[in-house]
Amino acid sequence: MMSSMTDSPFQSFWWGGYECTDQLNAFGNRVDFLPLTGHLQLLDQDYTDLGQFQVKTVREGIRWAFIEKTPYHYDWSTVKTMLDAGQRHGIQQVWDMCHFGFPDDLTPLHPMFARRFAALCRAFVDFYRSERPEGTLIVTPINEVSFLSWAGGEVRATSPYGVRLGWEVKYALMRAYIEGVVALREADPSIRILTTEPLVNVVAPHDATPQQKREAKQHHEWQYQATDILAGRVSPELGGRPEFMDIIGFNYYYDNQWEVGSGRRLGWNDPHPDSRWRNLRELLKEGHRRYGRPVALTETSHPGIDRPLWLKMIGRECAAAIQQGVPLLGVCLYPIVDRPDWDFLDHWHHSGMWDAALHPDGPPHRILHQPSAEALHEAQATVSAVLDRKPALALS
Repeated sequence: MMSSMTDSPFQSFWWGGYECTDQLNAFGNRVDFLPLTGHLQLLDQDYTDLGQFQVKTVREGIRWAFIEKTPYHYDWSTVKTMLDAGQRHGIQQVWDMCHFGFPDDLTPLHPMFARRFAALCRAFVDFYRSERPEGTLIVTPINEVSFLSWAGGEVRATSPYGVRLGWEVKYALMRAYIEGVVALREADPSIRILTTEPLVNVVAPHDATPQQKREAKQHHEWQYQATDILAGRVSPELGGRPEFMDIIGFNYYYDNQWEVGSGRRLGWNDPHPDSRWRNLRELLKEGHRRYGRPVALTETSHPGIDRPLWLKMIGRECAAAIQQGVPLLGVCLYPIVDRPDWDFLDHWHHSGMWDAALHPDGPPHRILHQPSAEALHEAQATVSAVLDRKPALALS
C-alpha cells in the first residue's frame, strides 16, 4: 500500500493513453481500436514521439476479446509485441485487463463471467512475469465500471444491450473486478491496482424543488458506487476490502458536469460560469477525502479546437489541487493519439495530441497538433513549478 507521494510507482507525472477498446458497439459490431488508430502498427513511432513531452508512462489494454478466443486459452503474442516495444523505448505500461470488451461468448451477466475474468488475470500475471520478472506491475482490472454498466445496462450501447439493468450489470462487473483483484494479488502480491472511474458533478436545476435537490445529490453520490463496492462499503457480500483501495483514478472530460433530469451539460469555459460549476481541483479533493488514497487523473481530453484551452486548464487545476494537498500522482492524456467514434468509425474526434491522417494502403499517419503541443508544454511547466517547490512530489 502507498503511504506518500514519494512512493509513486509511475515513471512520469504525465502519461499517454492509447484507445484500446475491443467492445461490441451499439450496432453489435466488434471494434478493435489498437490497429484502427494505427497504434499497433506504429508502436515504435508512437513511443518515440512521447519523448518530446518527457512522457514515460502509458495506459495500454490487452484486448480480452482477442486474447481469449477459446475459453481458458490465451494468445499473448500481441501483448508481447507491445511489451517488447515498451522495453526498447523505456516506456512503463499500465495495463487494462478489460477496456469495455469481452469474448464473444461472454457478457457481464453470464454465470461464468467472474470466473473467466479471474482466470484471465492469473494467466496475464504468469505471462507478464515470464517476460518481465522485475519491476512494478500496475493493473486496472475493468475500466470505468460506472460507464460500462450504464452503456450496457441502460442505453443499449454495448453488450449486454440492456435497459433498466444498470445496477445488475454493475453488480456483476464488480463481482468480477473483486475476484480479479484477488487473483492478481495471489499471483503477485506486489501488483498495484489502479481504478479508473468517471469523475462527475451532478447538480439540481436552478430554483430546484427539495425532491430535485435530493435526486441530484443521489446521482452525484452514485459516481462512487463502484469504488465503494471495491472497498467493501457497499455490497460487502461481494468481498470488497479496504486494502483493495490502492491508487484511485478519475476520468474527467468536458461533459462530466450536468443537470439532473434535463441532462443539460454545464459549460466549462463560459464567459459567465454557471454558479453550479465546480473546478476540477474541488472534485479531485472530494475524491481523495472520500478514500484517503493517492489519486491520478487517468483520462482527460477535449475534442476539436478547444484542445489547447482544455490542456491549459488541466495544468492549472492539477497544480492547484497539489498545492491544496491532494496527492496527485499523474495525468493521462487520453487519447494521446486521435480515435474515431465507436459507433461511426468514419468520424474522428480530433481529441489527441496527434491527429491520425488516414492512408488507404497503411496505418494512419501522425500529425502533431501544434497548438496542443504548446499548451501541453505550458501545462507541464505550471505543474512543475508546484512540484519543484515540493521536493517529495518532484516527479518527471
